[in-house]
Amino acid sequence: MKAIKKSAIATIINAALLSAAGTSVSSFAAEEETAKKNNQLEVIQVTARKRVENAQEVPVAVSALQGDNLDAYSSAGMDIRFMNAKIPSLSIESSFGRSFPRFYVRGLGNTDFDLNASQPVSLVVDEVVQENAILKGFPVFDVERVEVLRGPQGTLFGRNTPAGLVKFDSVKPSQEFDGYGAVSYGSRGAVDTEGAVGGALTDRLSARVSLLWQDKDDYIDNQAPNFEAKDQQGGYTEKAARIQFLYEGDDFSALLNYHTRDLDGSPIAFRANVIESGSNELVDNYEHDVVYQDAGARSTQQVESEGMSLRLEWDLENHTVTSISAWESAEIYSRGDIDGGYGAVFLPDYMGPGFIPFPSESADGIPEQDQITQELRLSSNFDGDLNYQVGVFYFDEELTIENFSYDTFSSPNAGALNGYVKQQQDTTAWAVFGSVDYVVSDDLKVTAGLRYSDDKKDFSADRTLSPVGGGALFIEQDVSDSHVSWDLSANYKVNEDVNWYSRVANTFRAPSLQGRILFGDEVTTADSETVTSFETGIKSDVLDGQGRVNATVFYYTMSDQQLTAVGGGANFNRLINADKTTGYGFELDTEWVLSDELNATFNLSYNKTELKDNDLAVAVCGQCTVTDPTFQVAGPFGPEARAILDGNSLPHAPEWISNFTLRYTKELEDGDFFANGDISYRSKINMFLYESVEFEGKPLTEVGLRAGYRWAEGDYEYEVAGFVRNLFDEQQAIGAIDFNNNTGIVNEERYVGAEFKVKFF
Repeated sequence: MKAIKKSAIATIINAALLSAAGTSVSSFAAEEETAKKNNQLEVIQVTARKRVENAQEVPVAVSALQGDNLDAYSSAGMDIRFMNAKIPSLSIESSFGRSFPRFYVRGLGNTDFDLNASQPVSLVVDEVVQENAILKGFPVFDVERVEVLRGPQGTLFGRNTPAGLVKFDSVKPSQEFDGYGAVSYGSRGAVDTEGAVGGALTDRLSARVSLLWQDKDDYIDNQAPNFEAKDQQGGYTEKAARIQFLYEGDDFSALLNYHTRDLDGSPIAFRANVIESGSNELVDNYEHDVVYQDAGARSTQQVESEGMSLRLEWDLENHTVTSISAWESAEIYSRGDIDGGYGAVFLPDYMGPGFIPFPSESADGIPEQDQITQELRLSSNFDGDLNYQVGVFYFDEELTIENFSYDTFSSPNAGALNGYVKQQQDTTAWAVFGSVDYVVSDDLKVTAGLRYSDDKKDFSADRTLSPVGGGALFIEQDVSDSHVSWDLSANYKVNEDVNWYSRVANTFRAPSLQGRILFGDEVTTADSETVTSFETGIKSDVLDGQGRVNATVFYYTMSDQQLTAVGGGANFNRLINADKTTGYGFELDTEWVLSDELNATFNLSYNKTELKDNDLAVAVCGQCTVTDPTFQVAGPFGPEARAILDGNSLPHAPEWISNFTLRYTKELEDGDFFANGDISYRSKINMFLYESVEFEGKPLTEVGLRAGYRWAEGDYEYEVAGFVRNLFDEQQAIGAIDFNNNTGIVNEERYVGAEFKVKFF
């Protein structure tokens, strides 16, 4: 390694700061090679318990994604959804496209598309919780490691983690100069450019600048009669940057992290009647690059976010004090043709494709969101058998949400505003927590944790314009609750290569509010949900370090689970609580060195979820074939069907998730040839709380390949590669809109591309 002069790196940082505001990125790049080719698996270090530990010795079901597999999965300029079905019990989907991802772990998640929706899976980026769903869509680049912690994580990580959490750790600055730059070109004119550079500014201060620029041409044609347009949707331009400064003293360190994002593009394409009535197949004439929309020209999505965190750490004689202060802010405006078609039944001889009961063109926006968090914790570093962590946490968020409805056929101005609601929510939460580790013997270690949380939300919804003649309406509501979360775990060393652990944990998700009153006159609330989870598993290194097998079985019960009755014929979101939900299953996570040239991983999970509530029923779709028992209730436009949910599985909760990867490396001339292949599978899903023929998502299998050549010259390492995602172009409905017609969302088509990458040291 060689150090870079202060003046040189300062010049690079200044240039990067300027270029981040432009429309393109000229990047340096780097990533230090952490694992050399050998016949043993490397030790995976994780921070699942807020300190660096060997993943094999942590009494938590945790999987890490890093290195070559992370590079292969994120090829093709993919957003955070590339992780879907790549890790046991984890699935991710979105009805917003590249923003607003929805995470599901062990079947627990939230299908709600409202911008105020809470989720039971938390996202933590660089030790800062990303509470609002828009914050969770930040692009993945220059990331050192991704960790997925399954099961309740309420003791150390707090509120809204009953299912688990996803944790991203960016590459940090260091005194050694390194960097990388990569550019790829692929299908539909997609360009993906990213890079990073870092090193010493002084002998105490280092910095790292990471940049991303992604661009894809519009490629979806609109073929609706009278609205024909070429290349109207499907494209985007995404820019992001992360700038970090690290000061390292003798017993004090400070890390400053600033990050920003700017997305300008199209929302995900809604496709009217794309699902064949009476089945869950796509219609025969489906084309991925064609839509039929009368409001397609007005579809747009803009997202801007930025944030800053300051991590201060003092190393005392027997303790470490850590302070993390953070601010996050986001704005979004997303507008789309929600019915996915053109015309309507009340327009003689003009509607399609298929039956369109009524037009729907709407938008959602966050003009202002500010989140402030503060964590202060004290960790002991004793040489003895007892160690502990104690801390306090504070969270404050001010959130403004706007809901818009538009009259697609207004004359003379098509798309005129005909509905508007403004939601305002202020959330305050605080907690005190502690965790104790005790070494009972050389083979047995136990951990106990406790956290008290207090949560309060003040909410108002103000409708000044109604699209259905409902008139003005103003509603104020507040919810609050407190909870004591706890966990108890034990790790027993069976021998030098095998650890057996058991864990029981309890936590909660804070109360929620739903004030999307464009089409209804009620603000609904959901009480806190609580979960108690039991799990036990084995973590083992086998074949003299050439294999790793981790297996877990689990069972959980959830009381008052928060659910969202999304859509239905009345197109109104309603929060409800299910009396009881149960889940059980197993997870298998393995890794293998098959030879000096061949590595493999194989993961498998089974999740069985079941709602248990005899009185729970929700509104159903207007055009689909419901298979649940139903009954009729009086509605504003006549009788409406309600489906009984007792015994149903949770939505977007596949029973089976599996992933297999194979990596081949071969020395060739003065470099290495490499090839990565991966296959991911998830079984069928229900898209909504009720079950129906059309909205049962088919099993999905996707295959990816990446192959190339890597060589080194002096202080530079070069790589050229070709890749393909969704090799067999398997396309099917992965989401839907149920209030109007069988409108569906289809997964991404096959993507083919090539990449050039350079690392320097």
